[in-house]
Amino acid sequence: MKQIFTTVLAFIAFVYVSAAAELNTARIDELTGLKGKMNEKEGVYKVTIPRNDVKVVVDGWTMPPFMGLGTWAAFTKGVHTEAMVMGDTVLFEDEVNAAMSAALDNGLSVTALHNHFFFDQPKVYFMHIEGEGTADKLAGAVRKVYDAIKQTRAANPQPKDSFGANALPDKNSISADPLNKIFAMKGEENNGMVKFSIGRPATMHGVKIDNAMGVNTWMAFAGSDDNAVVDGDFAVTEDELQPVLKSLLKEKINIVAIHQHMTHEEPRIMFFHYWGRGSAKDLAQAIKGGFLIGGLLGVSSPLQN
Repeated sequence: MKQIFTTVLAFIAFVYVSAAAELNTARIDELTGLKGKMNEKEGVYKVTIPRNDVKVVVDGWTMPPFMGLGTWAAFTKGVHTEAMVMGDTVLFEDEVNAAMSAALDNGLSVTALHNHFFFDQPKVYFMHIEGEGTADKLAGAVRKVYDAIKQTRAANPQPKDSFGANALPDKNSISADPLNKIFAMKGEENNGMVKFSIGRPATMHGVKIDNAMGVNTWMAFAGSDDNAVVDGDFAVTEDELQPVLKSLLKEKINIVAIHQHMTHEEPRIMFFHYWGRGSAKDLAQAIKGGFLIGGLLGVSSPLQN
């Protein structure tokens, strides 16, 4: 038995090393502009960047990059394609949407966007990426993401603390009727604000869950018709996530979080939160575009009041 176990371990090690040997690591270095390091045991070639260009203070302590402020991308041999990449990208708030657009525009998937700390100044976010294809294509895409970050910081060395839009009016006065027509449903009105919600049926532990249980896409509008804000949450399947993200980003809607809300649900539902500024009608049309891409219209009965 011991001999069999040793043989199996040796075979696994051989597979990892063989996979690593097929990666052109020098080319990955060239395309990413970084010097990576090979993990021979796992057959993974990894490039890293410490985020030391901006001082980050967490709970009053200046955090060294070693303590969790490292951007990285790891490459390994693929099964269906030449290579696969996974990575985590350290971002400040004003870098997120440029970096995400660069990833999506260059064939990478964005699979999560979240925080790792409390009481951090400036606020730090982490964007997870993955992709399959040729090593050249993947390494080039990773470089595009990193370049987008550098361009943002070159324009403003210190992260911004707002989107820079005009202040919203003190009193909300959103006209509901035009938005009701765009979404083909009646929104909930409250003190000049309007909110819509569409359920996404799923099951969890054998129980049907839908709109009222929190499996929903929603959007809320405030401000005035010409100077409005929209915020909300999309509930999408894993296959719908990337195209819907692309649709909203192209319409200048900011993505502010990507994560899950549940475990053991069927189908798997991903949630992403967003924030947009502009005229109420334009914002509504942008959100509706995401509905159309994700096939969300008519998924279940909308919230009625």
